[in-house]
This record gives sequence, C-alpha cells and structure tokens, in this order.
Amino acid sequence: MKIDLNADLGEGSTSDRQLLQWVTSANIACGFHAGDAQTMLQSIRWAKEFGVAIGAHPSFPDRENFGRTAMRLPAETVFAQVVYQVGALKALAATEGCRLAHVKPHGMLYNQAAREPLLADVIARAIKAVDPALILLGLAGSELIRAGHYHGLSTRQEAFADRGYQNDGSLVPRDRPGALIENETMAIEQTLSMVQQGKVRSVQGEWITLHAESICLHGDGAHALIFAQHLRNAFDKNGITVTDQ
Repeated sequence: MKIDLNADLGEGSTSDRQLLQWVTSANIACGFHAGDAQTMLQSIRWAKEFGVAIGAHPSFPDRENFGRTAMRLPAETVFAQVVYQVGALKALAATEGCRLAHVKPHGMLYNQAAREPLLADVIARAIKAVDPALILLGLAGSELIRAGHYHGLSTRQEAFADRGYQNDGSLVPRDRPGALIENETMAIEQTLSMVQQGKVRSVQGEWITLHAESICLHGDGAHALIFAQHLRNAFDKNGITVTDQ
C-alpha cells in the first residue's frame, strides 16, 4: 500500500523548507494568490534539495483573499491564466534542471472545478497545452478528475487529512462548522481510513467512499511540522509507503 503526501509551498509560511522533509510532492504558488518569481524559484530549489516532486499551484487572480473568492470568468480567460502560471513555474524549474511533475489548482479555483464541468474542462485543457505529461491533482471523484481523464491526462485523486467532508464527497466550506479537523488524533484516524479502507465519515455521519492517491497536508498551521511527523509515523506503523510514484 502506498500514498503520495503533498503540501502547498510559497504561500508565506516560515516552515516550508522543514516541511519538505516529510512530504513527497510540493504545490508551489504561482503568484496569483501568493508568492512571486523569487519565492517560486526558492521553493523549487528547496524541493530539489529534498527530492520532492515539483508541482504548480495556480489560482484565480485573488491575492486580497488568498484565492478563496468565487469567480465567474470567461473560459479563455481561465485558460490563459492557468497556462501563464503553470508555464512560468515550468520555466523556472527548467533553470534548476528540474521537471515539473503535476498541477494542483488552489482554493476556490480547485473547489469550483471540483463541481463545475466547464471550469474543470478548461483547466485540464490548459494543463495539456503546457505539457500533456503533467499529472492533474484534484479532489477524489470530482469533475476535475473526470476532465483530466477526458483530455488524456494522468490524474491523482486527492484527499484531505484535516478537512471535513459532506455526504456528496465535497469538502465542508471553510466558513461552516466542521470544515477543519483540529484534533490531531482524529485527523490521523480519518487519513488512515481513507488510505486503507477507501472511505471517510462525513460531518453528517454517513460513510462515503473515495479513492485516495494523494493526501494533502496543510503546512501553515501552528503545529504543522509536528503533525506531519506524526502522520508519517502512522503511515510507517501501518505499512503504508509514502511516495510520489
């Protein structure tokens, strides 16, 4: 049994470099919600140092609200914005002799694409236009995964260690009760259930099935590094190999 463990980088956290010793994939902010050219390059260098797979983390153009504002933009606008962000990170990675491995949309771009087929389609088209070998990382069972399959992309279905789920498999919105799991033991138990049994209990109390191929580890919390270490220890104890392959 194996699982990828991913974390977002270049978003202003002071523990990015330390976090890389525990994860296998890094999603690097591309400037639209956080970061800039220098933080992108630094994040690439750190990921290279630790042998972590490098991914782009494109967003809606929304630095004021950290990419969490819902937007209705023309399809070709989204296409251009995603190509721009992914292409920039790919070029910076190349200067370090690194290959861009995957793309994971950020924030509201991710959440809207999880349920909106047209938005998911344009994101998948944009990724394919930059490099058809890129892996599309998206919410397990979502429209984003379906769009990736339709366009012939490799996909990786993602689950969240510390987020609450609803009965339809979507994440509980951040402004609602149960959105975040702050108890470490509960978060680890949820993660093991998703990885080992392919199921998670929703905030409504129902068991739902999902196929987890990558677990998102939020690295900006007060105890993120400790949680990352404890989660890796839990994987080791349960014979789960952590790898991006």
